[in-house]
Amino acid sequence: MANRVGLLQEAYQKFMAFSPGDADQVRVFFAPGRVNLIGEHTDYNGGLVFPAALTLGTWVFVRSRQDHHFRFASTSFAATVEVSGENVQYAAKDDFANYPKGVIWAFLQRGIEMSGADMLFAGDLPNRAGLSSSASVELATAVALQAISGSELSMVELVKIGQQAENQFVGVNSGIMDQFAVGMGKAGHAILLDCATLDYTLASIDMPDYHLIMINTNKQRGLADSKYNERYSQCQTAVQELQSVFPGLQFLAEIAPQDWPRADAAIVDPVIKKRARHVVFEHARTKEAANLLRALDLEGFGRLMNESHVSLRDDYEVTGVELDALAKAAWSVPGCIGSRMTGAGFGGCTVSIVRKDDY
Repeated sequence: MANRVGLLQEAYQKFMAFSPGDADQVRVFFAPGRVNLIGEHTDYNGGLVFPAALTLGTWVFVRSRQDHHFRFASTSFAATVEVSGENVQYAAKDDFANYPKGVIWAFLQRGIEMSGADMLFAGDLPNRAGLSSSASVELATAVALQAISGSELSMVELVKIGQQAENQFVGVNSGIMDQFAVGMGKAGHAILLDCATLDYTLASIDMPDYHLIMINTNKQRGLADSKYNERYSQCQTAVQELQSVFPGLQFLAEIAPQDWPRADAAIVDPVIKKRARHVVFEHARTKEAANLLRALDLEGFGRLMNESHVSLRDDYEVTGVELDALAKAAWSVPGCIGSRMTGAGFGGCTVSIVRKDDY
């Protein structure tokens, strides 16, 4: 808590230097990060995911302007960025500011007028670590813009705005899991979300005898310049090839495990086959994992976490040396009943379930 107080005091001082004026005009908004317990790379494939919001997250300090300009600063980046609300465009040189810019662009796409703002971002989420720092920035921005514009969008609509910013402005073909978990998360619960329909249920993750442990590889990765978009494209190719066998197929997650042999026979390219196999069985694992958690079968839940990591390593090929080393080390520790990578992969964090007596 002391570190968080210090972080916010530093952020406030930096904001007042960045945007001098009456302190009473400053507003502060917060959005959490998220960890995904199981269900990876299934969101953009119409499948189930099982994320939970974190207590770590992003604050944005905001002062309204009247000149229709937006200025961005951060405690994590030295650069400041300014854009006119009449010309909001993606620019690689603007780095972190492209995420709030994308949210502003999405608001403008909906015809919502804004007078401008100074915005400074501060957070305790590690950047590019698979804990949805980008979605946290997007939702913090969306909630702030909602307040200063006087719009009355639902939280689900703000979630969709965050995804639109990521997909259409930043250029990452991600699903809606990250923004949904950030916007709709509830303390002490995970969200079982059907990404095809946005139907969801909350599931208690009260584990009195266990800890959820996240470990950072400290290997950063950027979604847009990683293999993420390539995986998305490969899954779209698989759907197209399988439509001759499964007429009307829209998403890979619609294929049941018992129907996999038909899909396996229809896909020629061995790489595309592996990508599709991961999605089909990861979707099924996620559904089973939610049922096991309800039944308080944490050992079974942990087993599925381990299977998920192996599939992400061997079939989806998004783990890497660092994540594999952490998962393997966790599997060898007494008291760890499950461990897997979380997030897009290519770096970032693992999440593990560990008995408190062994931690």
